[in-house]
Amino acid sequence: MLRITVPAREQWDEEHDCFISTKETTLQLEHSLVSLSKWEAKWCKPFLSTKDQTYEQMVDYIRCMTISQNVNPNVYYNLTTENIKQINDYISAPMTATWFSDRNKGRGGRGQTVTSELIYYWMVALNIPFECEKWHLNRLITLIRVCEIEGQPKKKMSKRQIMSQNAALNKARRARLNTKG
Repeated sequence: MLRITVPAREQWDEEHDCFISTKETTLQLEHSLVSLSKWEAKWCKPFLSTKDQTYEQMVDYIRCMTISQNVNPNVYYNLTTENIKQINDYISAPMTATWFSDRNKGRGGRGQTVTSELIYYWMVALNIPFECEKWHLNRLITLIRVCEIEGQPKKKMSKRQIMSQNAALNKARRARLNTKG
């Protein structure tokens, strides 16, 4: 969860011809499958693969991420550059110590559009409990990749690999026991 403080501000509303004042507000935000689903339901486009999001769409995603109650809607238009940087850093943070080598590409490869429904499908297919939908999204996707990789059958070694491994084991045993064969 990310906590940010949006400063108090007074601004002119041209549409209604009046000043709008907002108090300093602390927002609690969660970048999760739940927030992703809310945003995609409203905008009917995939959030993760959409590069050309408007300012309104980005502000709306921050609204969808908000778990604080009774937030004045005008607060979202008072976000500072520092607030936006904190939010972007939080969204892109891995939130896990797990990493993958390039050969373990896993789900969501090139050409595949990842949507909330696809992530829910992966959760169902891999028996991941729905409580995880509230996890940081990057952590959930990492869990999905781990489940996929660990669920794959182990690759068999070729005869050459087996012979090489056995030769290395024999060499180590000879060195440890101080023998020639």
